[in-house]
Amino acid sequence: MDMGVFIPIGNNGWLISETAPQYMPSFELNKQVVQKAEGYGLEFALSMIKLRGFGGKTEFWDHNLESFTLMAGLAAVTSKIKLFASTAILTLPPAIVARMASTVDSIAPGRFGINIVTGWAKNEYTQMDIWPGDEYFGYRYAYGGEYVQVMRDLWEKGSSDFKGEHFTMDDCKLSPRPEKVEIVAAGQSAKGMAFAAEHADYNFVMGVGINTPLAFSDAAANLVTAAEKTGRDVGAYVLFMIIADETDELAMARWEHLRSGVDADALAWMADQGSKDSTADETSTAKHINLPEGAVNFNMGTLVGSYAKVAAMLDEVASIEGVKGIMMTFDDFLGGLDAFGTKVQPLMTCRQEKLAIAAE
Repeated sequence: MDMGVFIPIGNNGWLISETAPQYMPSFELNKQVVQKAEGYGLEFALSMIKLRGFGGKTEFWDHNLESFTLMAGLAAVTSKIKLFASTAILTLPPAIVARMASTVDSIAPGRFGINIVTGWAKNEYTQMDIWPGDEYFGYRYAYGGEYVQVMRDLWEKGSSDFKGEHFTMDDCKLSPRPEKVEIVAAGQSAKGMAFAAEHADYNFVMGVGINTPLAFSDAAANLVTAAEKTGRDVGAYVLFMIIADETDELAMARWEHLRSGVDADALAWMADQGSKDSTADETSTAKHINLPEGAVNFNMGTLVGSYAKVAAMLDEVASIEGVKGIMMTFDDFLGGLDAFGTKVQPLMTCRQEKLAIAAE
């Protein structure tokens, strides 16, 4: 079972709360996070791309680094951990992103990947006058499919003559070619799962609820079914926030304190953006993250409890068919990684083999 960290490329991480830790993103912070993760044997780190924040009292995500340049810097100061950067596909042509990936792969051979962001927050793009119109919501996965195909042509053959509805290549060249670049997607809807099954190596699946580690199982099963149709090996990476402490009571008190400071104005902006896609079904990312009961952390599945309890719940997650990894966020990334690495991970049955290999 792979373990990874969703690094804090935006201010305040994934808690839209006045009582959560308030901090700015920086290369130094993310370097410390990723180096700690590597030191504890985690297999991957991923950075999102966010082009406009939510505002509110916390100025949530109003301050963000850029994903590819951050990960290129982190590639140079790590040696083993896999690094995923995110591309907002409306902002950069696929041939340019393919070359960017080849460049980062030359810094970190064989341990770089790309997260495909089709885009759900319209204002991120209207601010730059690059929004294609609301009809894009209906064809964004077709656009993304062509985007990935152009990149794969260039990586695998060094050239592309792809002719599609959205992209046309005319003897487009790429050299040097990368050793290996994996693709990650994050669609939760039926269309998103089908896209991942056809084009990605992994698809992120949202954990659900508080201390309900198996509530995501239907989504994982949908991915397995979609991958069976394409005949490809596509694994689920499940996203959870980890709030672990010495006792269940201490951990739950921390969680309730974080929830008590929810930034209502920032949530209102997120809800407005999530309502723009009239084609979205109830399983879509935009719908899921705006559910009122847990929007303080995007309705991310949250595991709260003692170190032993959290370890047991993570083992439950690892038992589900199709799951190849778990990606974690924390309220306090540096302290949270230390707690995970020294007190939670040693208790996880699904990590024992990898820990033994790392110790040799």
